[in-house]
Amino acid sequence: MKAVLQRVTESSVKVEGKICGEIGKGLLVLIGVEDADKQEDIDWLSKKIVNLRIFPDSNEVMNMSVLDIGGDILLISQFTLHASTKKGNRPSYIKASKAEFAIPMYEKFIQALQIELGKPIQTGVFGADMKVSLINDGPVTITIDSQNKI
Repeated sequence: MKAVLQRVTESSVKVEGKICGEIGKGLLVLIGVEDADKQEDIDWLSKKIVNLRIFPDSNEVMNMSVLDIGGDILLISQFTLHASTKKGNRPSYIKASKAEFAIPMYEKFIQALQIELGKPIQTGVFGADMKVSLINDGPVTITIDSQNKI
């Protein structure tokens, strides 16, 4: 799984002009699933995201996690994170999983994040044309690939 985390002061997602998910302070997480992903990737990545210390403490040092600050998470599925741009100018998405595999993995990932965070998270709509808004705080943007844990 590939994830892009953005520390935000607020974020929302609209589908067909209607807000289907929104948060205040916390993390906007874009997630892409590939066929090599397994339950251990979900477990590892959900723990990593919730405990990653990228929020400022009282000394303005990035030493707090989204869990520590009581923040929220907005999760958006994004197959384009697996784009290959090695050849030509048109990205290939061959590494991105098809919906039959990706949807159950996405749903398991939602559940894992909610367990780790201790509360519900907000989401977009898998496969929909989504309009995502955010105010990136910092800006702080982190990429994580569960296939590169070591």
